[in-house]
Amino acid sequence: MRAGEPSQPAGASATIVAFPLTRTPLQVAFERVELMRILDLYGRMVAAGQWRDYAMDFGKDAASFCAFRRTAERPSARIEKRPALRGRQGMWALYGEAGQVLKRGHELAGVLFPIERKLLKVVEG
Repeated sequence: MRAGEPSQPAGASATIVAFPLTRTPLQVAFERVELMRILDLYGRMVAAGQWRDYAMDFGKDAASFCAFRRTAERPSARIEKRPALRGRQGMWALYGEAGQVLKRGHELAGVLFPIERKLLKVVEG
């Protein structure tokens, strides 16, 4: 035995602890690029007078961004990211004011398109 080495009793073997290769995250969050895209749309909708407030929720299964016309009412739009649905119908979903699914998809840009189209109608008209 060398100096500085821990002593082990004779016949004892070292225990190997295996760490799991995949860890499930404690919460789902938006990446910086995704959040910038959502907040850019939010800023344009505020400038058009359509939205006034927003809220974000980060849970274990999903992250959501809710946009409100007024603070005290239901969200007029909710953008949700659910990574568990990545392989199926897409991890992005857009919900309307009554909770109906307006659009689902694998890309954020495609899911935000109905809101952006609505914004173009507001600005032009």
